[in-house]
Parts: sequence; C-alpha cells; structure tokens
Amino acid sequence: MTQSAESWDEGTPKRLYVITGGRQPPEQAAIDLVTLIVARTPPQPGMKREHAAILTMCHYPLSVAEISAYLGLPFSVVTVLLADLLQATHIEARDPVPAAALPDITLLEEVIRGLHKL
Repeated sequence: MTQSAESWDEGTPKRLYVITGGRQPPEQAAIDLVTLIVARTPPQPGMKREHAAILTMCHYPLSVAEISAYLGLPFSVVTVLLADLLQATHIEARDPVPAAALPDITLLEEVIRGLHKL
C-alpha cells in the first residue's frame, strides 16, 4: 500500500507528526512567539531539513514567529524543532530587547521651555 501524494501535502497532520516524531512542545521551554533565535553552529550533515533550514536562516536573530512563517509550520511544531536545537546547543534563545522607556513628558516640557528662554 502506498501513500497518496496528497496525504503528504505541506500542511497535513501526517507530515507534521513525522517532522516532530509525534512529540509535543516541552512545557519547560521558555520559547514564545517573540523569543529571538540565533544559530551558534552551521547546519550539520544528516540533520533534518527543517533543523538545517532554521540554522541557515538564523545567522542573525529571528523571532520564533518569523521562523514559523518562513517555514510555513505551526508554532507548536517549530517549538519542538527549536527545543531539539537548543538541547544540542546549535542555537541560542534570547529574550527580545525591551523597548526603551518613554521619556518623562514633564521633563521634555521643561527642556523646551528652557530652550525658548535662550
């Protein structure tokens, strides 16, 4: 019995099951959509193509949401793949850089008043 070509379409549950080996995202993983991922090593021979693709695209930091979009895979599947790469120390996960605090409006108003007096 052979698999029909349509059962292995890119988004089918069977394909996603094969990619993850049936595993679920680890609960202890501190990976969310805005976590930045950067590769620490180049792709290795014999890696799954999804792992290699992540290492190739993450030569500069990318968010998990971007990786998911570029691969065309759901967040849960990408999380499993990233957990594999983290465990093997092929990638580094970073928290996003927090946005700079907005300046105090009253301080800005005082500076403007001081400049007008000059």
